[in-house]
Amino acid sequence: MITRLKILPGRLASFVVVSFGAMGLASVSSYKAESDREVAVKYCSSCHLFPEPQLLDKNTWVDSVLPNMAWRLGIGNSKSNPFEGMDQGEINLIKALNVYPETRSISEEDWSKVVRFYEKSAPLKPLIQDNSILVEENLPFFELMGVKLKNQQLPQITMLKYNDDKQELYVGDALNELVALDHEFIVKEVWKTESPTVDMVFAANGPSVLTIGSILPSEKKKGNLTALHNSSEKNLRLLKRPTQVLEADLNQDQEKDWIVSEFGNHSGQLVWFENGDGRKRHILKSQAGARKVEIVDLNKDGKPDIVGMFAQAQEEFVIFYNKGKGDFREKTVLKFHPAFGLSYFELVDFNADGALDIVVSNGDNWDLSKIDKNYHGIRVFLNDKKENFTEAFFFPLYGASKVLSHDFDGDGDLDLAAVSFYSDNEHGFVYLQNQGDLNFKAYSSPAFKTGKWLTMEKLDYDQDGDLDLVLGTYFHNALERGKLMVQGAETFPELLLLKNKWK
Repeated sequence: MITRLKILPGRLASFVVVSFGAMGLASVSSYKAESDREVAVKYCSSCHLFPEPQLLDKNTWVDSVLPNMAWRLGIGNSKSNPFEGMDQGEINLIKALNVYPETRSISEEDWSKVVRFYEKSAPLKPLIQDNSILVEENLPFFELMGVKLKNQQLPQITMLKYNDDKQELYVGDALNELVALDHEFIVKEVWKTESPTVDMVFAANGPSVLTIGSILPSEKKKGNLTALHNSSEKNLRLLKRPTQVLEADLNQDQEKDWIVSEFGNHSGQLVWFENGDGRKRHILKSQAGARKVEIVDLNKDGKPDIVGMFAQAQEEFVIFYNKGKGDFREKTVLKFHPAFGLSYFELVDFNADGALDIVVSNGDNWDLSKIDKNYHGIRVFLNDKKENFTEAFFFPLYGASKVLSHDFDGDGDLDLAAVSFYSDNEHGFVYLQNQGDLNFKAYSSPAFKTGKWLTMEKLDYDQDGDLDLVLGTYFHNALERGKLMVQGAETFPELLLLKNKWK
């Protein structure tokens, strides 16, 4: 239920945990002549792309990742307890999935080879990023303004969603509060939600609110989609850590359907609900990590297709081509190793050739390997007009959590705005100004050290015809805030408005 709260007049205004997935129950090896690498490839690519040893440093492999993998292969160990900190209900759900089987699926000899391979092949320290694009600390034509909502000592913004029609910004937080701000960032309404809000949809019959159930990893189905102004009945119940909801007529019956990304933890799914009816559930893909989709007619056949991004162990982009009458054909177009950390994407025609490309951020780092990774950052994958995608640009950015594309400087091409959250990166925000031919100038500012920016939204705040940006900060704990205080930060606004002044 969503409860409306009393407003004080004039008051101012997914993470998701990446795991390495359950390793397949490969047969116990009897080939004594296999090299260590061959054995590692055999077991560690049975259900996701093979993770090369240079992806992580030796200590992370030996002390964190491999002990967890041992549990997934039926080998207990003293270095970790996969059920630590969980209540019995959570433990029962995970045991039912057989994530950590009691029967071993690898011999002691082969497991020793796997450990030895990563221990001897991994670098001693994480590989550093190649920062070939210098980040200038003089952010152009954006005027920065911090926004305090409740003077929280530990801001935890989970959602920013702008309603263009009403010029309202909705802000959700981890304290289960949802706030509506007008175009001057004055609080209009406040609601109490059952759990943190992560998305909204502005339908013809009014806005609906998607709550995640649990920000922390969980198998429990506590997420809901609820009408904001009539919350006596939920639109959709018992969702497994949902992260996004969209409305579209998928089966072209003139009725709107709901498409929900249920991220989950060890299990999840991408699902659509016919006519918004929770009893008419159609599973597109049963897989953990369903993070975000976009709906567009890719093959120009008049039917809406779905482009979905999945994180967790199965890091991939999947197209669901609409065959009509509610049937879809699935095609994986991009696939990455399990530490890649997919976090967000947009479909845009980046090179103006008439085909939609993929702009993506990868930097999700709340997993078994909380180290800086040189392959995290912002990427552009170009479409050859046949839905074959090739990486054409990469900007290294530790902990990249979201990227948005727009012609912010009005010169006719697309620029990129990115935030970093899953890292102690010195650049919490980067503006990549397009110079043409996939060449960019990178800009930031010391002002972004006042927060850890998890969320970002585009909006025309001042109604001057260009798009501004607003960032939302999320401190998981006081330690994260303390690190910024050591660096000189004194105030921590919940929101940071970037007013576009290029005109």
